[in-house]
Amino acid sequence: MSNKNKVSVITLGCSKNIVDSERLMKQLQLNKVLLMEDPEDADTVIINTCGFIERAKEESINTILNAVSLKSKGKLNKVIVAGCLSQRYKEELAKDIPEVDVYFGTEDYEGILKELGGELKYNLLGERLLTTPSHTAYLKISEGCDHPCSFCAIPLIRGQHKSKPMEDLIKETEFLANNGTKELIIIAQDTTDYGKDIYGKKNLAELLKTLSKVVGIEWIRLMYAYPSRFSTDVMEEIASNEKICNYVDIPLQHISDNVLRSMRRGVTAAQTKKLLNRLRSSIPALTLRTTLLTGYPNETEDDFKELCDFVGETRFDRIGTFTFSVEDNTSSYILGDPVHQKIKEERRDILMEIQKDISAELNSAFIGKKLRILVEAKEGDFYIGRSYRDAPEVDGEVLIPNKNNILTPGNFYDVRVYDSNEYDLFADVI
Repeated sequence: MSNKNKVSVITLGCSKNIVDSERLMKQLQLNKVLLMEDPEDADTVIINTCGFIERAKEESINTILNAVSLKSKGKLNKVIVAGCLSQRYKEELAKDIPEVDVYFGTEDYEGILKELGGELKYNLLGERLLTTPSHTAYLKISEGCDHPCSFCAIPLIRGQHKSKPMEDLIKETEFLANNGTKELIIIAQDTTDYGKDIYGKKNLAELLKTLSKVVGIEWIRLMYAYPSRFSTDVMEEIASNEKICNYVDIPLQHISDNVLRSMRRGVTAAQTKKLLNRLRSSIPALTLRTTLLTGYPNETEDDFKELCDFVGETRFDRIGTFTFSVEDNTSSYILGDPVHQKIKEERRDILMEIQKDISAELNSAFIGKKLRILVEAKEGDFYIGRSYRDAPEVDGEVLIPNKNNILTPGNFYDVRVYDSNEYDLFADVI
């Protein structure tokens, strides 16, 4: 490169953004750029922003302003902003924060590299510089989304659904496995739509089966499945393939037909419950994770009570919750934001309290049982691991007392659970 910058990449938002940054960082490395962890040690900062909800936008704006402040003090030469927020609000950002040198959208690796005097290595786009522990990596199998959910701006930011060719995903998985990856986490805006645009049919099951044959991959975990698109062949593949974790993340958002209809989710409460029953009857010892939204504009007290009852009756293994925020140009924008933020947060907290008791009960049922775990790290007197029930960052952990055991992060071990709390298990190595 003509410009031998020291570059720091700051990643905000979801796992999909992590993959984008990892691809960019590998391209920077291939162009002989020196990557710095601390922005204050760099000449250039690249901020990969998130623009999904209001809180994420605020974090992105604050991060940009902090970088601009460093530049004004002479601690940075260049600030580059990319990602979802920049894709959606590039003109407004350029007007409001002109101190940023250049704004790019999502996945514009070529433009960023050109700005830094480099070039895109097209034949190496499947390679990544992992920012997760090397034994665990995300695999983004598609981009964009075709669903018309009223509250979601993803199609406005990322466009329509575009599957990655299976041969490219196999090549990327082989690269990851050759670099020590053992757990593959399948992600997309909607993983269940995989293949429909390039193969004329949804073939997630075939993809999972094919990826499981890559030497070195021992766990495959499925995230971001859409409830109206979950097919029988995917259930069968999860149930029969020992390398695929009996774990499904299926964001439901709500259960009230009144709210689901306005959200334009394309699924009813009855259909949702039928699907969950099928999943549990088809996949042994299934761990179910979901995401729920509180404070949607037409969510009444009765709707929220129905949601609470649903969570109590369904007994999910894991849930995440977030509060509604008004998003420009989405179909729910015209509904305004009539539910006070305090009420949204109270409803969110009520759901999490219900789930806390459920999680404690479900965890206690594992006392005395054997589990296979992947060790992540050693912290204090404990090794930190995860079982098939636990996705990184969002779920619980399995804690193993040191007791003179020497465990290696990135390796699998058999343990027996001896105690539990609301979120974590405690176990000894067998």
